[in-house]
Amino acid sequence: MLEKRLGSLPVIADFCRRIDIAGIIDELCPIRDVALATHGQVIEVLIANRLTNPSAMAGICDWARAWAVPEVYGIAASSLGDDRLGRALDAVAEHTDTIVGTVGAAAIDRFGIDVTRLHWDMTSISLYGCYDRNDPDYPQPGWGHPKDRRPDLKQIQAGIAVSADGAVPVFHQVYDGGASEITQVVDAMHALQNLADTPGFLMVGDSKLISYGNLTAMTDAGVRFLAPLAAARVPAGLFAGIDPATTVAVDYIAARDSNKPADRRCAYRVTEDVMHLAGPRKSDPVHQVRRILVHSTANQNAAQAARELKLGKARTDLDTLTRTAGTRYHPDTAAIATKAAQISRKRRVGAYLRTTITTDPDTGKPSFTWHFDQDTIDAEAATDGWYALLTNLEPADADAAEILRRYKGQTAVEQRYATIKGPLAVAPMFLQTNRRITALITVIALALLIFSLIEREVRQRLAEQNRHDMTGFYAFDNRAVRPTARLILQALNDLRLIPAQHRQPPKIPHPGWLQAQLLALLNVDPTRPRWL
Repeated sequence: MLEKRLGSLPVIADFCRRIDIAGIIDELCPIRDVALATHGQVIEVLIANRLTNPSAMAGICDWARAWAVPEVYGIAASSLGDDRLGRALDAVAEHTDTIVGTVGAAAIDRFGIDVTRLHWDMTSISLYGCYDRNDPDYPQPGWGHPKDRRPDLKQIQAGIAVSADGAVPVFHQVYDGGASEITQVVDAMHALQNLADTPGFLMVGDSKLISYGNLTAMTDAGVRFLAPLAAARVPAGLFAGIDPATTVAVDYIAARDSNKPADRRCAYRVTEDVMHLAGPRKSDPVHQVRRILVHSTANQNAAQAARELKLGKARTDLDTLTRTAGTRYHPDTAAIATKAAQISRKRRVGAYLRTTITTDPDTGKPSFTWHFDQDTIDAEAATDGWYALLTNLEPADADAAEILRRYKGQTAVEQRYATIKGPLAVAPMFLQTNRRITALITVIALALLIFSLIEREVRQRLAEQNRHDMTGFYAFDNRAVRPTARLILQALNDLRLIPAQHRQPPKIPHPGWLQAQLLALLNVDPTRPRWL
C-alpha cells in the first residue's frame, strides 16, 4: 500500500494518552505478557474507530488496514478480529463503574475542568434483537418509553453528566431498559458528588429530577439542584395570575438567536416565589424551595402557532361532520357523538370544544352544531410561554435571572446525546449479550469524552489569543465559524501517511494550513506514534 489514511488518529491517541485510558484499563483488566495487544490498546482503537469511521465489530479489521492504526497504536490489523474485540468488551464490562469514575477524574484533573455545575440527563437506545437471555449482573434490555418512538423495540438506557465548562461528559451510567428516570437520580447524585469532590455542587436536570424523595436526598447530601417543574404539577391559575409588572427582563441571548436582529430574538422575563412540597406521609417535613417563573417569547409564539394549527384542523373536521350529520356517513346521534369524540381526542381540543346534537321532530334527522369556548382559549393563551424552575440555590448565590442562565446550559447534555446517536453511531447494535452492550456504551461514552475534550481544547487556545472563530472549514466559503469537534475531526480527516518501505521511515505529507493550525492549537505532533 502506497498510502494510508492518518486522519485524526494522532490527535485521538494523544488525548487518550493524556488521561491514560489504556493504562487505567490495563491495570484493572490485566492480560498475559504474550498477548499481541492489551485490552487497553484494543479499547483505545475502538474509541478511535468511533471518532473516525464507526464500524460494526466485524469491520474493524478492514478499517484498521486502510487507516494508519498499526503505525499509531502499534497493533496489527489482523489482531483486531471481532472475537478479540469481544474479549476486550467482556473484560471491560466487569469494571465499567471503576473505569468511568477513574477516567472521569483523570480528565477533570488533567484538563482542569470546572465541575461545580453538572448537567444530568438520561436517554434510551433501541436494540434490534430479542435478548431473552441476559446476564443478571448487567443492565437488562427491556420495554420502555423510547425517545426515538420505537415501542416495537426493546431498549437500554444511559445517563450522562456534562460539565458546564466545555460540555465535557465526565460521567455516564448504563441502566435497565425499563428503569424509571426518577428513581435513578439519587444514585447518580452520589456518583457525581464523589466525582466532583466539591461541597454543594449544582446538579441540573430535567423534570424527572423533582420528586419528594429526590429532594430529600439532595438536601440531606448538601447538593444544590436546578430543574424544571413538570407542566402537570403546575398549580392551576399560577401563570395566569402573574403580574407582568413584577417580572424582570433577563440579559440572555440564545445561541440560535445570536445572528438575528434584536427585534426577532427570544426575550425572557422572570419573577419568583416559593413552592412547598409535602411528603407522602403527614409526618414528613415539608420542603420549601425557590420557584422561578420564566416567560419566553419563543415558547409563547410556538404555543400560539401550535394551538392555531390544531384548532384549524379541528374546524375542518367538525365542519365536515356538520355537513354529513344525518347522512349515510353519520346517520344517527350515536354515530355523530362517536365521531365528535374522535375528533376531540385526535385534535386535542376537548378543553374548549362545545357540541350540540339535536333531532328534527318532524323528519327524525339528526343535526350537529359546535363552537369553541373563547373564554377557555383566552385563559389558556394567558399561560403561553410560561414555565417554572425549582432550585435550592440561595438568592445570595444566584438571582432569578442567573438561575435561568444556568438552566439554559442543559442544552449541552442534549447536544452530546445527539452526537452519540449521530456521528458516534450508537445504533444499530449487533451484539449478542447485555454484558457487551454495557461495555460498548462505555466505549462510546469514552469516545464522546475525547470528542468533547478536543473541542474544548481548541476553543480555549483560541480564547487565549482573543479569538473565537476560524476560517477554512468549508470549501469555497471563507466565513469564520466557531470550531466544533465535528468540524475539527473532519478538517483533519485528509491527513495521510506513507508507510515505511525499502528501509525508508514512514512519512506524513505536509499538513494543509488549517490542519497545521489545528494541530498547533491541540499541541499534537502527528509524527509521534501512540506507543513509543
